[in-house]
Amino acid sequence: MLAIVYVLPLVGITAYFAFQTRQRRLKAAAKEKTKIPPVVGQEHVKVGKVLSASVVGIALLGIAHPVIKNIVRNGVWSSNPTQVVFIGLMFALTIAALVFLYLAQQKSWRAVFATLTGIGLVVLGAQDGVFRRTNEWYISHYYIGMAAALLMVFSLAILPEIYRSKSWRLTHVALNSIALLLFISQGITGSRDLLEIPLGWQEQYIYQCDFANQTCPWGEGQ
Repeated sequence: MLAIVYVLPLVGITAYFAFQTRQRRLKAAAKEKTKIPPVVGQEHVKVGKVLSASVVGIALLGIAHPVIKNIVRNGVWSSNPTQVVFIGLMFALTIAALVFLYLAQQKSWRAVFATLTGIGLVVLGAQDGVFRRTNEWYISHYYIGMAAALLMVFSLAILPEIYRSKSWRLTHVALNSIALLLFISQGITGSRDLLEIPLGWQEQYIYQCDFANQTCPWGEGQ
């Protein structure tokens, strides 16, 4: 719900401002007049920053739900409290690293905090309970979403550099064009996975089935 109502509209707004910024730059290079206001670049940056934080936030939320559910359902706290504490610390450290990434000014610190944020996302996504669809990773909602989130983190890290170097600016355009395609894929794979992941009241029956052999313990008509 949050992705559809909040994140995906931000994707469209950011893409629109990016296109406008590109058009204004081309017009300026050709010394042609344009009706596109000068502030469009600043608006693109502002919305892009919000989008990046929102994508990482929705990824963490999407990971947290099944991980917490797995901890409660399997009594992980009683059997392995260290793992639960580790997971909690990883969530806190990942969020902190993202906040510091926004605040960091020096290139080296941006690289450090971007790396820590990315590691946090990957480690948390590897926890039990997360629906990953590893056997079909190329059409997996999880892996596509993780790639998009990591691209957003990288975009934040290189943001100041795109004003200083044309090569970084072209890198920014290329990677975020890929991210746009990943966001579109998320809409497709997310709808599919919602149909495959059982509802809470269905789980006790669905997970009794043998998915490898495609059999269930109850017979036809029961």
